[in-house]
Amino acid sequence: MAGLRLFTTKGSMTEVTPRLAEVEADVQGLVEENMETLLGVRFLASEYSTGPVHGGRIDSLGLDENGSPVIVEYKRGVDAGVINQGLFYLSWLVDHRAEFEHLVRDRLGGTAASQVLWSGPRLICIAGDFTRYDVHAVREHRRSIDLVRYRLFGSDLLGLETVASVSGGTRVARQAVARAAVGVQGASMVELASTVDEALLGLGDGVNRVERKQYRAYQRLRNFACVCPPQRSKLLVYLKVDPKDVDLVPGFTRDVSGLGHHGTGDLEVQLRTPRDVERAQDLFRASYASA
Repeated sequence: MAGLRLFTTKGSMTEVTPRLAEVEADVQGLVEENMETLLGVRFLASEYSTGPVHGGRIDSLGLDENGSPVIVEYKRGVDAGVINQGLFYLSWLVDHRAEFEHLVRDRLGGTAASQVLWSGPRLICIAGDFTRYDVHAVREHRRSIDLVRYRLFGSDLLGLETVASVSGGTRVARQAVARAAVGVQGASMVELASTVDEALLGLGDGVNRVERKQYRAYQRLRNFACVCPPQRSKLLVYLKVDPKDVDLVPGFTRDVSGLGHHGTGDLEVQLRTPRDVERAQDLFRASYASA
């Protein structure tokens, strides 16, 4: 975002100068009020106390699209301590699972609490900027960490840019992805599942894979694709693409907005052959870009 220049197009062309927030709380308030839209995270609590022994306050707590617990920490500008502070709170959270699940139950209900995914709790750090040492540091940790740079433009525009994203070990070997299809449709489904996995992971840097029982999510800051276990003759992929922007093809793409299904995304893509995967590449890229 450091190289991004924004201009108004009404009247004379005028550059909108990016700026930092006056105080950290301004950024926190904007994100918390719009957390699901901005981060794909359902908001749970603000300034959550970790108790007298631990002696801290977590800026924001949430639950992401896949049920993973999320801590969000904010800094107005550059602060070398934001990552260590967040990791400190993340360790507390893992040690207090029952307390977190109780909070989820109170705010989102029993179903959400029973589906909390503890294999990949996440830390999202939102700050004015990060150093190259910060980026290196997150890659050395075995935690899911996202570094997100923000800028305010004018009086009503907010920009977010992912600087670094680490999965924290949620990836699985490609052979394991292929094995999930064994016994469903033999070698053809094994190969198809592997091809889709390779295509989605290869879209760009910072793609994390999250394993759920009912689906496999491919995630940047937010989910951009969810792949369900193979059926007998096809593989279903759900994308974050508006079906209204797509020329739907019966038997290949379907609008599932308002319909119940595993994973997230309103566009269903039905894949039966490697050729279908090639046909879907533009849709994969569009969904990746939107995340």
